[in-house]
Amino acid sequence: MHVCMLSGEYPPRWGGMGSTVFSLSSALSSIGHRVSVITRKSGGSPPMLDGVRVIEVPWLPIPMEFTRSFGKHALRALEKLHSEDPVDVVHLHCPMISWNERQLERCKSNIAPIVSSMHGTWMGERDGLIMAARLGEPAVWSNPNDIAIRYLAGRYSRFEKYALRHSAVVVPNSVATKDEIISRYDAPSDWDCEVIHWGVDTTTFTPLHRDSEDSIHKCNNIRGKYGVTDDSVLLLSVGRLAARKGHGQLIRSLQRVNSTEAKAHLVIVGRGNLKRKLLRLANRIGVGSQVSIEPSLPFSDLAELYRCCDLTVFPSVYEGQGLIPLESMASGTPVVTVDHGPLPEMVDSSVGALFEMGDLDSMSNAILQEISSKEVLDSKGMEGRRRVLDRFTLEGNATSFLAVYQRAIASAM
Repeated sequence: MHVCMLSGEYPPRWGGMGSTVFSLSSALSSIGHRVSVITRKSGGSPPMLDGVRVIEVPWLPIPMEFTRSFGKHALRALEKLHSEDPVDVVHLHCPMISWNERQLERCKSNIAPIVSSMHGTWMGERDGLIMAARLGEPAVWSNPNDIAIRYLAGRYSRFEKYALRHSAVVVPNSVATKDEIISRYDAPSDWDCEVIHWGVDTTTFTPLHRDSEDSIHKCNNIRGKYGVTDDSVLLLSVGRLAARKGHGQLIRSLQRVNSTEAKAHLVIVGRGNLKRKLLRLANRIGVGSQVSIEPSLPFSDLAELYRCCDLTVFPSVYEGQGLIPLESMASGTPVVTVDHGPLPEMVDSSVGALFEMGDLDSMSNAILQEISSKEVLDSKGMEGRRRVLDRFTLEGNATSFLAVYQRAIASAM
């Protein structure tokens, strides 16, 4: 089968969408299918995978409008590709590509049936930003992209509606995203819709090998780098330094955690323009020495950090699904996250804890409860690894999407 994916993100342009498209492409090619990925041109070179062809196209770097520009150039590239090497199914990764109804019909009529993955919605992103502002996150409206989402989400959401109507199969990445689509976009009553949660790389994200002296030595060095001793804990948060990721709330929660007898150091891993503001907040409330912010790390280094920390905290106020909890669980590290949206579909009290979004006491108490027992942390870490292996693997994604592709092809016959 020849699958063509159209995605606004692909390595070296990382992000949740880029990671999932890269991983699914790799998993499909490893079992003998051909994959072409059409993505936005970036400054670096895409990684090479056997059986995966990457086609980069130009785009206008204008907030929100880039989805239309990318969509126009992607369709042209898709038509050229199809004329040279016929495509069996087209996989759109929404909402970062915007096709109008004419473009969708052009694809269906002249190329192949469409499967649309919904990685969340523009309206959900907008509401997440508004919630972040209410919670006092730093510099919510300083980013031009966020400002554009606030005022233009409604206009661009119509392209998501078009995709729903013209796709052979719609694939939300969580039950929460499916419910959001139904409530916001008046989904067709006869649509073919299947939720498929994205999985993670369980060979890169693995638990600490406690019987390996080298692994223990590396872990001790990482913990020592942040001044973590036997009587203190290392907290980890991963995600872009963007307002809706909730890092400001987490720093305020750390102040409450460390006002007790607990001793915790927080490492935030993520790129973005809020680093200075977040560090300024930490210094202002007296936890500057207990907060470190790292830029994006290679997956191998991030995996080491996951398995060497005691607890991952994921305070994001809006996600289509969210891969960070699964990466942590695959690494044998429990997760504390919000009791909202898709996060409870992955995390519960057997693998970590949930707290009430926007409630600092709830977040702080959840963190304190989790770090109070090393034995419970270890037990929850083991259960988290088992859950990922059972339900959230790349191989499972490949199998599920192959069935969806075959259904889409059959529907067009």
